[in-house]
Amino acid sequence: MRPHTYYHRTLRSAAVITALVLIFDSGLVQPETKTLSDSAYQYLANTVGVMAVVPPNELNTITAELTARSQELDQRERDIEARVRDQGGMSDTSTYVLSSILFILLVLIVINYALDFYRYRRREVGVVSPLT
Repeated sequence: MRPHTYYHRTLRSAAVITALVLIFDSGLVQPETKTLSDSAYQYLANTVGVMAVVPPNELNTITAELTARSQELDQRERDIEARVRDQGGMSDTSTYVLSSILFILLVLIVINYALDFYRYRRREVGVVSPLT
């Protein structure tokens, strides 16, 4: 007892066509059909495009400039990080030189305090030093 109206015939036909398209699209019968379907989707996606144009105003211009500067700074930062990575960070020679200079300054500061303390003690005792 099947209904033979045009609606039911169209509904059955649509169901069969949809099932065949899904089988074709999934690649159940042949894997090449899935590749072909994916290629068709990709072509369709590349063909159909959307374009939106906003009239330029002060805010758009400033935003575009800030975005461009931000991207430029990000690129510079990536370049600097790549250079530092390639050089292995700070070189050992510069580290040793800076450490040596720091040590020499520390020794000079300690000597300065020691000599000031020595001069202060000599003045307290009353001995006049030729250095003062």
